[in-house]
Amino acid sequence: MALVDFSLWQWLSLVQHELLLFAGMFFLIGALDDLAIDLAWLWLKCTGRARSQRINRKNYSQQKLDRSAAVFIPAWNEAAVIGHTISHMLKAWPQEGLRLYVGCYRNDPDTIAAVTASASVDPRLRLVIHNRLGPTTKGDCLNRLYAAMRNDERRMGGLFGFVVFHDAEDLVDPAALSLLERTVAAGADFAQLPVEPLVQRRSRLVGSHYCEEFAESHGKAMVVRDALGAALPGAGVGCAVSRPALQKLCRRRYDLQPFCADSLTEDYELGLAIAEEGGSCRFVRARCDEDGSLVATRAYFPTTLGQAVRQKTRWVHGIALQCWDRVGWSHGFIETWMRARDRRGPLTSLVLAIGYILLALTLAIWSLNLVGIGQPMAITPLLKSLLTINLCAFAWRVVMRFAFTARNYGVVEGVLAVMRIPLTNVIAIIAGRRAVFAYLRTLFGHSPIWDKTQHDTHPAKVAHPAIAVP
Repeated sequence: MALVDFSLWQWLSLVQHELLLFAGMFFLIGALDDLAIDLAWLWLKCTGRARSQRINRKNYSQQKLDRSAAVFIPAWNEAAVIGHTISHMLKAWPQEGLRLYVGCYRNDPDTIAAVTASASVDPRLRLVIHNRLGPTTKGDCLNRLYAAMRNDERRMGGLFGFVVFHDAEDLVDPAALSLLERTVAAGADFAQLPVEPLVQRRSRLVGSHYCEEFAESHGKAMVVRDALGAALPGAGVGCAVSRPALQKLCRRRYDLQPFCADSLTEDYELGLAIAEEGGSCRFVRARCDEDGSLVATRAYFPTTLGQAVRQKTRWVHGIALQCWDRVGWSHGFIETWMRARDRRGPLTSLVLAIGYILLALTLAIWSLNLVGIGQPMAITPLLKSLLTINLCAFAWRVVMRFAFTARNYGVVEGVLAVMRIPLTNVIAIIAGRRAVFAYLRTLFGHSPIWDKTQHDTHPAKVAHPAIAVP
């Protein structure tokens, strides 16, 4: 029978069959990719290589630094949170070898006032005013902070030992600075601590869905990357770079600055660039003897659907699309595999969207079948096998998501993580679509700006043993 002779019902059945094959094959590819990471992590766990080191938080927080540390915090329109971040950081890290550089813009007086009021008597705080009107980009603001640090180094007659990067809304761990210094002293050119989003009671759906994503990413995927010797993408917070490695990054650029001013994800590129220059990258997981909590950077993430989509649009645009041009690929299998995983966001969004369209179409056809309209689609053995494998893979994903979330946040949050899967998928679909169109606009000359997330609350006052200053 020719296609033009198909009835409407036959066309619907054909579309349903083809969508099932398309979505099923790509879901299978993604499932095999995730399963490879899971099996690698399980092997590392069984052999003891994925075990977190144990430390004493109080001892680490009071240790004197053998290497001086510069901490960079770029800030734009952060008056509501920056003061809490600075106050808590300077208390949590009392070491004299620390200098905190906070970058503000001259057209952002509220943030400047908040920075000035937060620790006006602490000589370790350095307020840096950008000579450009904001917002530019985070990378551009970091370059301004780097220039300020270089001026101080010339006056001191020496270089800092390492540089730590944080965001304006971060809540640092008291043990983090000494832990990062020890990692750099052991030979690492780039060190990344885990990020642990805080559960938000007023936003159990959107705001808290970041918990399970980072629990799996920084509890499993980054551990595997570190064990395989792959380059580690920076999270932009809780990461340290040795001073020689930062100098190498400057030499590779024509303007002798460490960051590209038009990059949307300069943090992601940081670890990859250091690895390309021959630097050593380490992912550092440690738990404290006192309470078993993770040494991590904590923060509140966006609580509304619009803000979450906006943030993830920037991530997908910068990592999956912009870095395709800027960073390219690697010659090694492991590195190519990891970069392909990082850049699968737009394809994942497309396949998820097709999956939901297919679900709606299947429900509609099934409803029509119930009232005697049309005939059920015949499922071929190939399609049946594909659907069975994908169903098993989804069940495995649910188990892993629950396990990693429950490990960090408890059983209740683990159950909620499973219940949030549909919302997480919807956010990914919308963000992927917006990222593609945003990338297309840049191809026609649209310059990126610091499309940052707005923050109005800070977790510094939350009663949590991991963030209490000893």
